[in-house]
Amino acid sequence: MPQDSSHLRISLLTCGPGEPNDELYTTFGHTGVRITDSSTAYDWVYNYGTFDAFEDNFYLNFVKGRLNYYVAAADFKDFFEEYRATNRSVTEQVLNLTPKEKLEIQQFLNNNIQLANRYYRYDFCYDNCTTRVKDIFKKIHDSSFTKKPVMKPGTTFRNAIHFCLNRNDQNWSKLGIDLLLGKPCDAVMSAEQMNFLPENLERSLSKADKPFVLSQSMLYTAKQPDYKEAFFTPAVVFSILLSIIVVAGFSKKQSVKTFLRGFDGILFFFTGLVGALLIFMWFGTDHTMTKDNYNLLWALPTNLVLTFFVSSKKPAARKYFGLTGIILVIVVVAWFFLPQQLNPGFLPLVFLLIYRSLAKYFRKQI
Repeated sequence: MPQDSSHLRISLLTCGPGEPNDELYTTFGHTGVRITDSSTAYDWVYNYGTFDAFEDNFYLNFVKGRLNYYVAAADFKDFFEEYRATNRSVTEQVLNLTPKEKLEIQQFLNNNIQLANRYYRYDFCYDNCTTRVKDIFKKIHDSSFTKKPVMKPGTTFRNAIHFCLNRNDQNWSKLGIDLLLGKPCDAVMSAEQMNFLPENLERSLSKADKPFVLSQSMLYTAKQPDYKEAFFTPAVVFSILLSIIVVAGFSKKQSVKTFLRGFDGILFFFTGLVGALLIFMWFGTDHTMTKDNYNLLWALPTNLVLTFFVSSKKPAARKYFGLTGIILVIVVVAWFFLPQQLNPGFLPLVFLLIYRSLAKYFRKQI
C-alpha cells in the first residue's frame, strides 16, 4: 500500500438498536461514516437518513413516502454521546482504503451535504442510511464485499425485519408492520440487498474476500435492558376477544344481543377502515413495500358497507354476510400458502369476523 499522505482515516460506525420503549426506527440500528484527519482536529460523522420533523406537511409527506431525507454531518463527540446516553452500542471498523479512495470519499460526502445535493427520497429497504453508505463504498472502492450473503440463503426482507423486532419482543410493532407491508416485502434478498440493515453491512465488510477492515473495536457496549416478555401479544388479545364474543353469542338476554349489534358495527367498521387504509397505501403513496397487500383478503374495504346492515333482516344483507363469511373461511384455509406472509396474530380476529358474519346469515335475530 502506498504511503498515505492524506492524513485521513475513514471508518464505518455501526450503532445498535434502541431499547424496547424507544422510537420504532431505532430497532434497526444506524450507520454512519467517520472521517478523522490526523493533521487537524477534524473528526466528523456523516449520517444519511436524517429528516426534519418541522418540514411543511411533514406527516402527510411521511405517510405518502414523499418526505425529504438528507445527509448531515455531526461532530464525533456529540454523535457518540447521543448514542451512549440512549444506551445504544457503537462499533467502529477502520477501513482499508488507499489515499486516493479516502480523498474521494471525503470529497463525495462534503459535496453531498451541500444544500443542492443533500436531499433524497428515503426507502426503508432500498435507499436508507445503510444502503447509501454501501453504494459509496461500491462506487469508490469495489463491490466485492457485497458478494457474500450474511444471512441464510432464502431470507426475505420480512424475515430480516422480523429478526430485528423479535430481539426486543416487539409483537405489536411486528403486527403493524406485517399489516402495512405487502407482497414485495416477501421477496428473497440477494447477498447485496441484505446490506440494507446496519449490522449486515458491518458483517459484509468483515467477511469481504479483499480485506476491507484494518481494525474493529467496540466504542460503547450497550447495557442489556431489563424487560419481561409480554403476555398480552396480539394473538392472546384477539383470542380473548374472540372467546368473549362467542360466549356472549349463546346468551338469550336482550341486553347482550344489543351489545353484540353494537360490537358488530364497530368490528366491521374498524376492519373496513383498515382495508381502506391498505388500498390507500397501495395506490396513494410512493412506498414500494406497501403494494400488492394480501391482508386485503380479510380486511375487506366492503366491511364499511356491512357496518350499515348489522341490524338488517333483508335477504340481500343476509346473503352479503354469508358471502363474506365464506370468503374469510377460504382465506383462513389458504393463510400459510399465500405469496405474502401474513401475521398469525390476526387469525383470531379473522375467526371473529367469520363468526359474526355467519351469525348474521344463520341467526337473523342477532
